[in-house]
Amino acid sequence: MASAALRREEEKRRESHKQTLLKEKKRLTISNIARLWETQQNRFAALPSDEAKDEDTDLCQKTRNAAYGFPEEARSLDSLLGKATQGLAVLDSHLVEIDGEALYLYGSGALESLDRNWSIQTASSIASISFVFIDFDEIVPVLPKLKIKFPNFVHLKFKETNLVMLQQFNALAQVRRLEQLTVDAEGNPIVTFTLWKFYVLFRLSHFNLQKINGMEVTQNDMVMAERLFGILAYIASSDVPYCRLLSLLGDSRKKHLCYLLEAKGRKLGNVGEDGNDQRKLGGENASRLTLNYTTKESQVEKLEETKDRRNFCQSYIQDLVKEATDISMKNESFQKLWPQMFIELVRDAVIEIRNKDSYMKLCLQRVVGQKS
Repeated sequence: MASAALRREEEKRRESHKQTLLKEKKRLTISNIARLWETQQNRFAALPSDEAKDEDTDLCQKTRNAAYGFPEEARSLDSLLGKATQGLAVLDSHLVEIDGEALYLYGSGALESLDRNWSIQTASSIASISFVFIDFDEIVPVLPKLKIKFPNFVHLKFKETNLVMLQQFNALAQVRRLEQLTVDAEGNPIVTFTLWKFYVLFRLSHFNLQKINGMEVTQNDMVMAERLFGILAYIASSDVPYCRLLSLLGDSRKKHLCYLLEAKGRKLGNVGEDGNDQRKLGGENASRLTLNYTTKESQVEKLEETKDRRNFCQSYIQDLVKEATDISMKNESFQKLWPQMFIELVRDAVIEIRNKDSYMKLCLQRVVGQKS
């Protein structure tokens, strides 16, 4: 009995040691990610690219040394992480953690975990997803994947993600379903805007959000959001060509939209009937679809594409101008030469048919020559 009690005590102590090591590794990793994040925010203003990389490398090495004070401790920790942790993947620059129904993603490298094969049970259990120390522009491309990977998630959280303007919330329409939104004040200057919550309610009205930053959404909030920003959807949709508006909709909603426009004979985006359109079209309102967000990377790509198009158009126009100039010069030269050419043609024709017999023989020879 004493031996059994000693073994149980030893197992408890070992388990406690595992948990302590795990918590320390997690704390140090998050601390390292936070330092890397702060470095990245000031990198381009303070350091050349090569120096920034060297600083990141040194920072990772210092944190690794701090975490692994002794070789035996390091080996013990690495072996224990594989056996004693569930839902936790630790690296120097990012962290992926599952805590109950919550998925936490620290650092941009954690976004790669969304592409891995998640078990059905784990994916279905996720109800909230938190992004921490990740630039929002890096998050935007993965938003459409969230509902596919985690069909039951209803809560998004953002902390230290560089949310700085209302337009960025347009990207959240890609997640298809959302009941709660939490935007932490740390690293997200947008929360200092007085009207940011009302804009979220306006742009994501088809989600029927229940809470924003833990506060219940009331009917009065929805009415105020529509009053403040409803005209914005009308202005945005009225400046978009009809064909472009149709391209934003699915096939079924295109038919509904065409039916509404033809039956009522009115322009899409009327503020007074905006809610009716949303119910009849189903899901996101067509006029709000024009309010989207383009990441900085996409903007650069579009600028490059626009530059290529401009260069092509300039080259094409130059070729057309050159061709038109050549035609004009040829036409001008022809007009000058034509009077003399006409006189010579008439003279040659008269000389040729002056002797009918010889002319007939010549014509006959030409016909025979063509047949042969």
